[in-house]
Amino acid sequence: MVNIINSKKYYYNNKLVDADFLHGLGMTDRNLDEAYKGTIAYRILQAHNVSGTTAKGAGLEIKFDAMASHDITYVGIVQTARASGLEKFPIPYVLTNCHNSLCAVGGTINEDDHVFGLSAAKKYGGIFVPPHQAVIHTYMRETMSGCGKMILGSDSHTRYGALGTMAMGEGGPELVKQLLSRTYDINYPDVVAINLTGTPRHGVGPQDVALAIIGAVFKSGFVKNKVMEFIGDGISNLSVEFRNGIDVMTTETTCLSSIWMTDDAVKGYYLNHGRLNEYEELAPSSLAMYDGVVEVNLSEVEPKIAMPFHPSNVYNLADVIANPADIFAIVEKEGNELLSSNDVNFQLMDKIKNGKVHVQQAIIAGCAGGTYDNIIEASNIIDGKFIGTDEFTMSVYPSSQPVYYDLVNKGAISKLMKAGVNVKTAFCGPCFGAGDVPANNAFSIRHTTRNFESREGSKPISGQIASVALMDARSIAATAMNGGVLTSALGIDYDNNVPEFCYDASIYTNRCYNGVEKPTGSDLVFGPNIKNWPEVIALTDDIMLKMTAVINDAVTTTDELIPSGETSSYRSNPLKLAEFTLSRKVPEYVGRAKEVYASEVSRRESGALTAEYTNALITAGITPSESISVGSVIYAVKPGDGSAREQAASCQRVLGGTGNIAREYATKRYRSNLINWGMIPFLCDGYDFNVNDIVYVPNVRAGVLSGTSEFPATVINGDNVTQITLRLDALTSSEKDIIASGCLMNYYRDRK
Repeated sequence: MVNIINSKKYYYNNKLVDADFLHGLGMTDRNLDEAYKGTIAYRILQAHNVSGTTAKGAGLEIKFDAMASHDITYVGIVQTARASGLEKFPIPYVLTNCHNSLCAVGGTINEDDHVFGLSAAKKYGGIFVPPHQAVIHTYMRETMSGCGKMILGSDSHTRYGALGTMAMGEGGPELVKQLLSRTYDINYPDVVAINLTGTPRHGVGPQDVALAIIGAVFKSGFVKNKVMEFIGDGISNLSVEFRNGIDVMTTETTCLSSIWMTDDAVKGYYLNHGRLNEYEELAPSSLAMYDGVVEVNLSEVEPKIAMPFHPSNVYNLADVIANPADIFAIVEKEGNELLSSNDVNFQLMDKIKNGKVHVQQAIIAGCAGGTYDNIIEASNIIDGKFIGTDEFTMSVYPSSQPVYYDLVNKGAISKLMKAGVNVKTAFCGPCFGAGDVPANNAFSIRHTTRNFESREGSKPISGQIASVALMDARSIAATAMNGGVLTSALGIDYDNNVPEFCYDASIYTNRCYNGVEKPTGSDLVFGPNIKNWPEVIALTDDIMLKMTAVINDAVTTTDELIPSGETSSYRSNPLKLAEFTLSRKVPEYVGRAKEVYASEVSRRESGALTAEYTNALITAGITPSESISVGSVIYAVKPGDGSAREQAASCQRVLGGTGNIAREYATKRYRSNLINWGMIPFLCDGYDFNVNDIVYVPNVRAGVLSGTSEFPATVINGDNVTQITLRLDALTSSEKDIIASGCLMNYYRDRK
């Protein structure tokens, strides 16, 4: 079904071959060395690269064609750019309102953010998509994608590769750089071929294929920070929305971006959306080199389920249905180990009754689930049935008003409503815990993007825990048809012919503000919760880092670093939001960090370290330079999986954080967020840190600026003194200066 080839392969005459085969045709090593330029990814990256380099592995400086943010990120981005000298949006910038659109928490503050967003679109010349019109990625697919384009979004699921658009999700500071006409700097990434063959069986959907791939590659990191390039004759057997459904989930592999071959189906998509000029046939050149291959036989994929608490925790749905006790026992044990620091009892075994799994909730929503094709097929499966009158509930969120409108015209909405399904407007809430939060101990199946613990809105730290499993819309509908008894769509007799989607552009034209290239210069409108960033100081010569949290989990998600859900209402208020930092993982962190920050404030005011830090240096026999500061630090084995949101780093910085120490960083975007907020992304192996360790790092400013890779450091805890080495992976010249300046805002301010 899915096979990984961890070696170079060459695309030649529409098939993948090895070097020996090509040597046999008379090709030289020089031919093969240049073959990396034959990928679709290379051509798109080079078309947007202003550095002039073409060498594999060399530094790229990318300028994007368009950008997108939603209403828990755009306020901070505009505020940061404004503080750094923003005058107008230099490229189309779309501000959507699909995360805080309920306006149900914190009084007026969510709607105040929307008013701010519209005023920013007017002032600087952007596009404003009001609440309930579309989820961010559906709007970008429908209106802004284009073959050969590159789009940057402040949401991790910014993926439009199936439409020939290389898109990336990053933290807000990377969008700020584009708003200030700067570049996105990366080394030329490895490119992995995702070779699709065969045809999906009746009842198999895009989430099934996506989960099969995620389950195969995530744990090994096979595609981490690489580009996934989809090729193969199996592509032609997939509708465009099926491709989009696979593509958006590539984020969960930790890849950098994705791109697909395009064909007449994609051409038809652009024609249907009134943008035929955006179509271009994309395919690898006659010779293209890939750094690895993932082979996917679509004919062998069967319905999948990603059990709590990660999209990579994948099982065959048929196995779970046939042997629920065996699999639930494993998942329950792993879940309770993960949640061991919380006073909760994670249960799954009680969902088994008379040998069958009973589900309490089902959701089809967002950029992954709420597409036209998914909902059409789900409505056909459930047509004429009903979900029952017991505890099982189901909600469907069409991903845009144009999608909703056509589903109404096609009769799909009436089928769902008659079956007892709640049909709601475009909203990302079920994906991040702001809508349809399940009951404590409930089991929810969802065609959404993630199922991390507490991601759906429960709070383990408060004794609440629910379980989310990811499934495809088709099997979710089959489960609903049976009143919540877990059921596979494979073998269900239903009409899977999807009538052509009829897109009506007037729905957006009549409601969305489009001010591209028409900045008015009018005033921004600030609600009382919208606050400026507090002052951040530059990096000093020496630093003392006090360990305020130690997390030894295999992976730490951004949802654990800064929870989603109700915290979203405070994303425009840095100090209020910071109060939630690590609140569901290490609730003592905020208090500890504030104590460290108070010591730093005292140092700035008095010019001397407090007694705690002075005595630590005396114990270690260290005489520091006159330029020394105190900051907090956290240790995590592998932090940063999941969301792109910058607040996972900025909240630590607001509380006086100076760095992170990790064995590795889960994603490039989290490491970039740390750097852009002036926090040093240290690495360290072989040392067991403890809370309250004080880590002294001398000459750190000089080391960062000079590109030093190893930093001798001293760990002091009471009378115990240990010498360690902290490592720092290579930084670009601008990243060095950003850390030295203290943060991205300072960096631009200092260069005005």
